[in-house]
Amino acid sequence: MKIIKNGAFTWSNEHGTFTQPVKDLYDLANETTGRALDIYNDTTKGIQEIIREAMQTKTPLRALGGSWSFSPIAATNGIILNTKPLNIRFPVSAGSVSPKYPRDPKYLCMAQCGNRVWELSKHLHNLGLSLSATGASNGQTIAGAIATGTHGAALDFGAIQESVVALHLITGPDTQLWIERSSYPVMADTFPDKLGATLLRDDEAFNAALVNIGALGFVHGALIEAEDDFLLESYQRRAPYDDAMMRQMGELDFSNPHLPYPGVRPFHMQVLINPYDMKNGVFMTTMYKRPYRSDYTAPGPNSAGIGPGDDAPCFIGKLAGVIPGLVPVMVNKVLTASLNMHEKQFGRLSEIFNNTKLRGKLASAAIGMPLSSVKRVVEILMEMNESAGPFVGLFAFRFVKSSPATMAFTRFTPVTCVLELDGILTQETLGFYDAVWNKLEQENIPFTFHWGKMSTIAPDRLRRMYGDSLDKFLIARSRIIEPAVANIFSNDIMKQWGIDQLA
Repeated sequence: MKIIKNGAFTWSNEHGTFTQPVKDLYDLANETTGRALDIYNDTTKGIQEIIREAMQTKTPLRALGGSWSFSPIAATNGIILNTKPLNIRFPVSAGSVSPKYPRDPKYLCMAQCGNRVWELSKHLHNLGLSLSATGASNGQTIAGAIATGTHGAALDFGAIQESVVALHLITGPDTQLWIERSSYPVMADTFPDKLGATLLRDDEAFNAALVNIGALGFVHGALIEAEDDFLLESYQRRAPYDDAMMRQMGELDFSNPHLPYPGVRPFHMQVLINPYDMKNGVFMTTMYKRPYRSDYTAPGPNSAGIGPGDDAPCFIGKLAGVIPGLVPVMVNKVLTASLNMHEKQFGRLSEIFNNTKLRGKLASAAIGMPLSSVKRVVEILMEMNESAGPFVGLFAFRFVKSSPATMAFTRFTPVTCVLELDGILTQETLGFYDAVWNKLEQENIPFTFHWGKMSTIAPDRLRRMYGDSLDKFLIARSRIIEPAVANIFSNDIMKQWGIDQLA
């Protein structure tokens, strides 16, 4: 493995929401000659040696994906490992698959941790395949997207981690695991031997490792289960916020006459609320899954704002510096100029949800909540905008199938509503966030924070959010990783959250 050491400097994430002095940043890269498997295994040894040295010097380590998280989840004052150049992909042969695996091995792809979501999507498309879901943007690495629970709005599939059926986890200088669910074996019992890893088939361990928050060692590879390529048929319409819309958001009742196909359950649903223009309704995006065909016109670039699948951070930055009295006028103006209202726009998953362009310094928070709370949460947001605002941003609601991952924030069954609050990064915005969280707790509305976005988590709040799932995660962490290794993979934010301990 090749390592380029950049020395001490002050690191910042992609969105510029925080800075962190670091001891060093290592750019990790694979060797360029030899068989792919040999190169991959050589990189495993290199990572284990980095872990060994970090343990000897008591230097914290964190793996860095696409720098996409708004939270300092990847930050450390020790060494940050840039994984983006680690982007090998392997097909899976029939002989390597468990006889109990129910699907065709052609749907399996082993992706090294640094593969960007867009890279993986391009690779799969060349094979006639597709990921089943992504986030609104595709610049994250696959390991980073999984670790933080990156989601889209796939009603009947879930977040991106639901595509993962096995993980290769480096847990120490001399240990590594290949983890699958015992209820869904995928690879042959002898396959981990090719990696030098120990096989662990255990549902609880796998579910804990899936959304792992960087706490379980170094995720070197993820086995992805893809599906046949498909198209999305996308619509964005203005619709009144009436009883039909409330039932659509709170009960997933799709009889709303303003839908493109009333009575038909969409693949994807998002509702964008502009609190300064409710009289004209909300912005409703729905997408329907269609068989793949080549004779369609893909969405073009939207230089003024966002495309069919992009989210508010693409254009919210244009509102920077707006004085409070002008917030309603400017939000309306920017939103009108930026939204790409469309009818029957076709595109592959990776074409609809493509690279997001960021403009300005942004704040972004997101919470998961049960569907039954949606109506009241909308009311609370409008009330808080009057008392703790004005909020320089928008309220977006996405709907995601719940995840079995132990620490997935999309944990509310059967579908989690994700509220996204994207705004300008100011103290006023952060104060608005806290006012909303406190109000939700006052009214006993359950919610969870997105791990990769801004949050205010303390141990007692984390316990209220996850209950015994937190215990299950910490127990699994104790089984998977030794205390000395756990210490170097902890960071300040994990300690603040109360998730750095072993059971």
